[in-house]
Amino acid sequence: MNVYLRRRTPTVRFSPLHPVSLEQSLEPFFSVVLSAIFLGTKPEAKVVLSLLPIVAGVSLASFTEASFNWAGFGAAMGSNITFQSRNVLSKKLMGNQKEKLDNINLFSVITIMSFVFLMPIMLVTEGLKMTPAYISSIGLEPAVIIKKACIAGLMFHSYQQVSYMILQRVSPVTHSVGNCVKRVVVIVASVVAFRNPVSMVNGVGTAIALAGVFVYSQVKRLSAKK
Repeated sequence: MNVYLRRRTPTVRFSPLHPVSLEQSLEPFFSVVLSAIFLGTKPEAKVVLSLLPIVAGVSLASFTEASFNWAGFGAAMGSNITFQSRNVLSKKLMGNQKEKLDNINLFSVITIMSFVFLMPIMLVTEGLKMTPAYISSIGLEPAVIIKKACIAGLMFHSYQQVSYMILQRVSPVTHSVGNCVKRVVVIVASVVAFRNPVSMVNGVGTAIALAGVFVYSQVKRLSAKK
């Protein structure tokens, strides 16, 4: 989705597709902790250890520059906590036999609530100035922007819906592993689409991340047989 939109909107400047930091790569560990708190699941030590190469690989694959600022660190940590809390609590609701919601209904409820809470904020911060006249004044075609916005909304909604369909079938930790490795896929797609240069560190990180996913899947499979 990201690659498609950036490919189809060449007049807009975008930041690189892979500024993912180490903090954002820690999603699986946040999922382990939150699953233990809210779901009462106790992960095996070997399962937790199998997450290390995934986190290390994604960190290396998305490494662009050695920089640090507290605002970015805080945003990344907040993102980890909020997104993984959403996944874990959603999984808990899906498994509640008394008030069970399937993935479609649960996602619909969350989407409606998000719309109600965020619409006023959007109108105050940027919605009132995003008129056709303003879009034209910055050198863009209003019709093109509206079209791209509709495509982005449709694709993002589809992505989130599929994500919830998967979450209903796997554990939150496995879901976070897939979401973490998704970044590697986006990096590879951006290289193919935009011919972005890839360093040796990025290549090694990609290989480590993919190998880590294989190790994690094997550890989970062996644990399930016990």
